[in-house]
Amino acid sequence: MITIEKLNSFGANAAEGLARCFGNEALYLKLVMTIPDDAVFDRLKQKLESKDLDGAFEAAHALKGVLGNLSLTPLYAIAVEITEHLRNRTQMDYSELLAKLLEKRDELGKLCNE
Repeated sequence: MITIEKLNSFGANAAEGLARCFGNEALYLKLVMTIPDDAVFDRLKQKLESKDLDGAFEAAHALKGVLGNLSLTPLYAIAVEITEHLRNRTQMDYSELLAKLLEKRDELGKLCNE
């Protein structure tokens, strides 16, 4: 089960995320627990693999918003980097950034299921 302490150890700014949920810890933790299974990660991967930069930007931007609102800093920082490259339509190999993002997502998933 995820806790505020585990999120802080993960590198999240749980106090900030909790404040966005008006101090409702149960709500905040419930929202955080939805992140590892969010289908937008898969959509981002598919769009990047098919070189659909517009679709990838939409997915990355959506993730950036959710991750930022929950103050999941380790994921958010990577999502920002991907989003900005895509915003500029940068033709590059996104596989390393995507792998980092998915690794952090999986790390969060393990914390949620401990």
